[in-house]
Amino acid sequence: MRVIVLYECSGVVRNAFVRTGHDAWSCDTKPEEQPRPDGWDGHYQGDVWKCLEEFPPETWDLIIAHPPCTYLCNSGIRWLYRGGRKESGKDESRWEAMQQARDNFRRLLALPVKRLCVENPRPHRYALLPKPTQYIQPWQFGHGETKETGLWLKGIPPLVPTNIVAERKPRVHYESPGPERAADRSRTLLGIADAMAQQWSQRWA
Repeated sequence: MRVIVLYECSGVVRNAFVRTGHDAWSCDTKPEEQPRPDGWDGHYQGDVWKCLEEFPPETWDLIIAHPPCTYLCNSGIRWLYRGGRKESGKDESRWEAMQQARDNFRRLLALPVKRLCVENPRPHRYALLPKPTQYIQPWQFGHGETKETGLWLKGIPPLVPTNIVAERKPRVHYESPGPERAADRSRTLLGIADAMAQQWSQRWA
């Protein structure tokens, strides 16, 4: 199966599919953080939409996308207001950025591909996004933490929990400030990546 993971520089999801025996690629404006385990070059560094022009959606058996969530998710709604306070009024530039992020998200959902997963945290009501197929948590896949994540799926089944963990902490909520904070908070955890690769591979091998 040919798989591409959009908006991923970590290589976590891509490499999970490679280990399962698939030809998987990643795409992001940032360089990859880890190579493919088979030693092949498997990262397109550049704009996602330029990548899909060169390698059209129809050429992939599965597309997984992790688009930016800063202006779409519940936890980031404060950024839509000046100074982060609703009483201070809307920050028009950020509302425009939210609308652009929403348009990009909807464009991903409309990709002409048989099997698709678009991943994002729970969106706020102003994002006007459709309801996801399911919400998952890291603690359902062997990680003792909480981070509600929505999956918008097409042509593939919802993920089934693989390892329920009793101890659950909101690690990403307490992530230390710094230039890598957003990237550290958004990385897909290995247990979830492995579940994607194993469960969706079994269905469509």
